[in-house]
Amino acid sequence: MISPLVFTIRERCRVCYTCVRECPAKAIRIIGGQAEVISERCIGCGNCVQVCSQKAKQVVDNTDEVKELLKSGQKVAAILAPSFPAEFPGITHRRLLGMLDKLGFSKITEVGFGADLVADRYKQLLDSNKDERHIATTCPTVVGYVERYAPHLVKSLAPIVSPMVATARVVKEIYGPDLAVVFIGPCVAKKQERAEYGEDDIDVVLTFPELRTMLKEAGIRTDSIIAEREFDPPFARIGGLFPVTGGLLRTADIDDDPITGDAVVVDGRATFVEAIREFDAGAINSPLLEVLACTGCIMGPAVTNQAPLFSRRRQVTDYVKRRIDSFDEDQWRSDMERFEDLDLSKQFKAYDKRLPRPTTDELDAILNKMGKHSPDDELNCGACGYDTCIEHAIAIHQGLAESEMCLPWTIDRLRDTVEALNASHRDLAEAQDALIQAEKLASMGQLAAGIAHEVNNPLGVVLMYAHILAEETGPEGEYCQELELIAEQASRCKNIVSGLLNFARQNQVNLQPVDMMDLFEHALNSVRRPAEITVDIQIDEGTKTAELDLDQMVQVLTNLIANAYEAMANGGTLTLRAFTENDRAFIKVSDTGVGIPQENISRIFTPFFTTKPMGKGTGLGLAVTYGIIKMHHGDIRVESNNDPNTGPTGSTFTISVPLQGRAD
Repeated sequence: MISPLVFTIRERCRVCYTCVRECPAKAIRIIGGQAEVISERCIGCGNCVQVCSQKAKQVVDNTDEVKELLKSGQKVAAILAPSFPAEFPGITHRRLLGMLDKLGFSKITEVGFGADLVADRYKQLLDSNKDERHIATTCPTVVGYVERYAPHLVKSLAPIVSPMVATARVVKEIYGPDLAVVFIGPCVAKKQERAEYGEDDIDVVLTFPELRTMLKEAGIRTDSIIAEREFDPPFARIGGLFPVTGGLLRTADIDDDPITGDAVVVDGRATFVEAIREFDAGAINSPLLEVLACTGCIMGPAVTNQAPLFSRRRQVTDYVKRRIDSFDEDQWRSDMERFEDLDLSKQFKAYDKRLPRPTTDELDAILNKMGKHSPDDELNCGACGYDTCIEHAIAIHQGLAESEMCLPWTIDRLRDTVEALNASHRDLAEAQDALIQAEKLASMGQLAAGIAHEVNNPLGVVLMYAHILAEETGPEGEYCQELELIAEQASRCKNIVSGLLNFARQNQVNLQPVDMMDLFEHALNSVRRPAEITVDIQIDEGTKTAELDLDQMVQVLTNLIANAYEAMANGGTLTLRAFTENDRAFIKVSDTGVGIPQENISRIFTPFFTTKPMGKGTGLGLAVTYGIIKMHHGDIRVESNNDPNTGPTGSTFTISVPLQGRAD
């Protein structure tokens, strides 16, 4: 198992999928909305670290290992990557080396000399056999990609070590094999290269940000009083150009003319993958393909300087020019001859990490699950981190992605969820209103029952004595009319009290099978129908009987029919309809009358609320109706329109009760 090179701080991961989009190896797996780097698939390009604005992706830190080496008493050499001028602009290389010296490094050499040696080996490789094609192996990210995702091309990797390894072997040859070597540079993948191939040559790989951390912790600043120094030999010639795109070819004096040249140069995250594919397909037939995952090492993921490409490039080329002006050519040639037999060969291994692709049926099933039933549904928006919906579906099959990463699909699901929640909220609000109404009516029912019982007996006494006095006085008596008025009004009070008792529902329902047509006929016969009103009875097929209390349900319909007649003073149509749904019986009473004002709909079932003139109604009819329906474990609702400008006026009362009533 390969040790993790890049890891995720889960608390910072914000599910933006930027790292997925920028990973050329697709080594990012999304689990539960969290991005996780798969170590064995990672090629160390560091793109995920660069693009993560939340700093959720972090590179493993090796500063503690370097500190331990420096404290151990062992001689430690720092070999400095030739891209250092791009990382530390504004200070001379001598001051930077003085800072490293103060940090504790006993030897400091430039990897540029190792680059000179490696360039010479490439020149020899091409001169010896131009019939073979090779992929340059100076970039460990490219090597990692070929080993994992184009393993059949491992044989085409140039069998030459990187400048880092070459320099480490040189310094150990000069200063002794016991020398510890720390590489300092801009590349995250160098840590992986050291772990896989360079443990015998390199002790620790340190990135530029890690070096800056160590300098800061040690209190070593660029403006500190520092004894400046020079590199320890051997010195580089133009190997310092290696971090610039095409630097290998310039150092090795290899022609990259597109017509007659021996090499092709390619760089960049998207381009290098395509270049390897075209090399595999034979579209690139030059003897050497120099591929860099970054736009030159000066744009590496571990360069903290935010200057643009050509500004960094200028820093490196200016440094090389200054070095050449005072360069000892003879000494350099002598050093090159000294190490011409140094073993700089390398053999690469395949780590095939390609994943099986889904069948057509499996792919279609995944796409259908995400609502992509045809090519027109495949938006290819890239929000998921994959260029196309097909690639996203393949990644889901391979366990690298989740359906929820599809933004349009997720938005559609959220929209459906919101609509469902809104519907649930409306149902809840209606249920809450009904509960409030029921509680209010229950409280008023208890009050009404108490009042009715207390008032009923005195009213009976008043009525009885009024009749007795009227009989004793006779029709011609002095107070006959007054006594009849007393008796009439006492009887009216008795009716009101009777309505209160009915509203309070002190009695039980007597359930029995009731034929709907019989129910409608009983109710219609109980109310005189005006001549200008027509009645339409509709009983849906299959709707015959329901378990009801016939007398009480007749009272309910009588109240509703009477109200409907009064609402249609100028004529109209009364519609009585019965139907069943889901073990419930429904009765609709509709009229084409004047309608109920919207502000009154919430109050019509409240006791004593009426819009009729004084003496024309008690306001108990609908309250009693509501109580009877609730005794049947049912529900009653009203829809009404009183504004002719918005449509036909009228009201519809819908009663819902169980088909099989409950006698409890």
